[in-house]
Amino acid sequence: MAASRIVIENCAIATVDANDTEYASGYIVVADNKIESVGAGKAPEGLENVVRRIDATGHLVTPGLVNTHHHFYQWITRGLATDHNLFNWLVALYPTWARIDEPMARAAAQGSLAMMARGGVTTAMDHHYVFPQGSGDLSGAIIGAARDMGVRFTLARGSMDRSEKDGGLPPDFAVETLDGALAATAETVKKHHDASFDAMTQVAVAPCSPFSVSTELLKQGAELARSLGVRMHTHGSETVEEEKFCHELFGMGPTDYFESTGWLGEDVWMAHCVHMNDSDIAAFARTKTGVAHCPSSNARLAAGIARVPDMLKAGVPVGLGVDGTASNESGELHTELRNALLINRLNAEHREAALNARQALRLGTFGGAQVLGRASQIGSLEAGKLADFVLWKMDTLAHSSIADPVTALVFGAAAPVSASFVNGKQIVENNRLLTVDEDAIARDTRAEAQRLARIAAGA
Repeated sequence: MAASRIVIENCAIATVDANDTEYASGYIVVADNKIESVGAGKAPEGLENVVRRIDATGHLVTPGLVNTHHHFYQWITRGLATDHNLFNWLVALYPTWARIDEPMARAAAQGSLAMMARGGVTTAMDHHYVFPQGSGDLSGAIIGAARDMGVRFTLARGSMDRSEKDGGLPPDFAVETLDGALAATAETVKKHHDASFDAMTQVAVAPCSPFSVSTELLKQGAELARSLGVRMHTHGSETVEEEKFCHELFGMGPTDYFESTGWLGEDVWMAHCVHMNDSDIAAFARTKTGVAHCPSSNARLAAGIARVPDMLKAGVPVGLGVDGTASNESGELHTELRNALLINRLNAEHREAALNARQALRLGTFGGAQVLGRASQIGSLEAGKLADFVLWKMDTLAHSSIADPVTALVFGAAAPVSASFVNGKQIVENNRLLTVDEDAIARDTRAEAQRLARIAAGA
């Protein structure tokens, strides 16, 4: 059967390819779910089976944004513990999070996904690690929400087995056993992971953090992931308190500890990585371990400024993350382009040379694809890659007087999304989702947030 084609014309294009190729006025041809061609000027004549033409005058087209770290369930606990550092924030919220159930997880996932998708995210991930006994099929609920939304998705199936009685932070009733966590993770991978080129759902193995999982869970989790051929994700080097915890408990810093448990490698990416010394960065570069940079969450929890310019210079793969919406209430990734650039310029060593607009865009697109292990499929606009892209409207009051559209997108206000495509299918039109009812999601998430608050208050 002949491919159905969509043609987008008359737009500025930032391909984010290896050469940062850009077109002041160009076109993209989509054939089914892949990009067939991209270039300057008008689309080629004589294309067959064109089902739609889009005049994208006044728009910038970029690859879809790729979110590399999130906790969807936190959507229903936004606005709590707003003046806490990480450890105190976790202690304050773990007892509430440990009461979530399947309807809450699904509603929270819908809210998190909707906020990202309507703002240009085409590939999302969720690091879910709270599995209270009797709470239902939380992984299935989250994956179902992503499927309904139409976004490409990685579930990082998390776990915790180090509770308060073992010197960890989570309450005793909020953790799994070692064997239970490993078995449930393996089942999730086997049931849901799709290794194909155009996969819409993938699964990673993701013990939560050094201070909430045992050494044995990290070691066996790494062995499990590599035996199943999937990626690995966790939190690392987020705070000075974490570094102190690792030295006291393990006699070494977080990076050395991760390496001793098999948790460095090109199949691994870690969230935050704020407190990294030169040898830590060198170890990540040597092993091609990826980083999910979460600038707003790092600022919200006063964790510090990650050394992103140094990581990039060393060759460390770096993407952007929203992080949980209880530590980034906006829940948006496109604002992280700007925040990553601005916050990294506060670094006393790099200042205004820390990041530029195109580096920030690369973090949010190709960099994210790298850390998720999908750089050959998404993250740049190139022939043969999957048709995940966004049309940003740049001719409104907010951006029209900025000559360079990439500068306008990163430095300016959040740009309207006229259209967003995932796998060749449009999921957003004029900042509204086409696949789900946003208003219904707003009602559901409010109701589930209130139900969780009542349950937690009565616990």
